[in-house]
Amino acid sequence: MSSGDPRRDDGDRDTFDRARSGAPAAGGAVRDRFSTDEIFQRVVATADEEVGASTSRLYLSGLAAGFAITLTFFFYASMTAATEGLPGFLAALLYPVGFVYIVIGRYQLYTENTLTPVTLALTRVTSIPSVLRVWGAVLAGNLTGGAVGAFVLANTGVFSPAAATAAVGIGVKGIETAWWDLVIKGVFAGWLVAGMVWLEHAVRDSISRVVLVYIVIFTIPATGLNHIVVSFTDTVYLFFAGEARLLAALVEFPLPVLVGNTLGGVVLVTLLNFGQTEHRFPTAEERRRLAPREWLFERHTGRVEDAD
Repeated sequence: MSSGDPRRDDGDRDTFDRARSGAPAAGGAVRDRFSTDEIFQRVVATADEEVGASTSRLYLSGLAAGFAITLTFFFYASMTAATEGLPGFLAALLYPVGFVYIVIGRYQLYTENTLTPVTLALTRVTSIPSVLRVWGAVLAGNLTGGAVGAFVLANTGVFSPAAATAAVGIGVKGIETAWWDLVIKGVFAGWLVAGMVWLEHAVRDSISRVVLVYIVIFTIPATGLNHIVVSFTDTVYLFFAGEARLLAALVEFPLPVLVGNTLGGVVLVTLLNFGQTEHRFPTAEERRRLAPREWLFERHTGRVEDAD
């Protein structure tokens, strides 16, 4: 029977509905979706870990991601050859495999980093030079891994003759595409990947992440868009196969894709999603903010826990 004291009733209800750990017990109502601010704070936690990592750690993680992208390039060329004459989307069925490795394995991929560290820079917790350090180390690792993978594929018998021909055809098509068309295609692909990272922080389990990554990444080749690391790997493969001059090919294909991926991730996802958040940091936000000079010209990681 109720005591008639609403405060006591509420306290009893809270005791019954929650375990000692604070988790809801049987009968507790649990929201199945994070708010925008909660997603943002999860992104910030990931970003805080990234900007605090050493350059060598970022590079090696990026290198692992570059090797994983080699799988994407290998499967895409092989499936393109195997599905010749069939609807084009079939060639893209195994394209997401490398990206699944990256997301589940927590490797560093450049296009993912157009979201996470930039969130800290937008709040002036991390300086712009620190973001550029993360970008440079991760991109260098990604491209090194892709180049090594391209060398192996071009100089061994891993590719079937038909798959090798398909790989050349994919690269040549990219080089022959107009520069600004590649930029726009890259913008859409960068938008997709950075948006995928945002959504990844909104899901609660690995199965959901795998499904999310597969669906989002599948749309990139299925719609003729381009990703910088895949495009770079394909271009270097052309060089090792004797089908292109390296410098000219890099300027004509991966460079505009890089520009587009960066713009798509930073502008269309990071800035817009940042604008939706209100309670970015629950406490001590002002104390952690960098002065304009520190933010623009000095290297400050601004680790979130350092301000506690």
